[in-house]
Amino acid sequence: MKKKSSPRSPSAEVLHPAESINRHLGARVKRLRSDKGWSLEMLANSSGVSRSMLSQIEREQANPTLAVTLRIAHAFAMDLGELVKVPNASSSLRVIRAGDRTFHYRSDKHCRIRTLSPLNLEKDVEFYEVQLKRSGTLRSEAHFEGTREFLTVEQGQVRIESGDESDTLNQGDSANYRADIPHAIINTGRGAAILFLVVIYA
Repeated sequence: MKKKSSPRSPSAEVLHPAESINRHLGARVKRLRSDKGWSLEMLANSSGVSRSMLSQIEREQANPTLAVTLRIAHAFAMDLGELVKVPNASSSLRVIRAGDRTFHYRSDKHCRIRTLSPLNLEKDVEFYEVQLKRSGTLRSEAHFEGTREFLTVEQGQVRIESGDESDTLNQGDSANYRADIPHAIINTGRGAAILFLVVIYA
């Protein structure tokens, strides 16, 4: 939830980038839903996001994860950039803070994925930090035709699988491989693995 600030004129208000995105997202979701004549329940059914979460987003009381925001975008037949793009955003410097859960794409006991690219980046390049627990596996179905992934191991050891091919990467190793076929990243080391992953769409 956003912190309250001392009263000031709208033109003088300065928002943290995450607050700016959340404020715009809440208003945009509400407007798009109204334009379609949808109730919160209808949007919930279409997106797979709970009615209570959608209500909190529209009232700017929630900080939705990237996965939730993506589901809402797809419900409106939009990509992520179209949904969260902030009008008149002119700042030349954008910072993604380590603890900002807006950018947590996935987080469970086996894997945590944090996006390092802006939420309003056009869907041609995506940059992620991936943490795989011991024995953790990240399996993916085929992406769009021509998609490739570029992986660098910051810590640990992993096995990369792309179709029928596979190889082992250790700390400091990098690989790129087809991601338009089923592929996987498997932690084969004795501890957690930390990876940097770039996805490039054709």
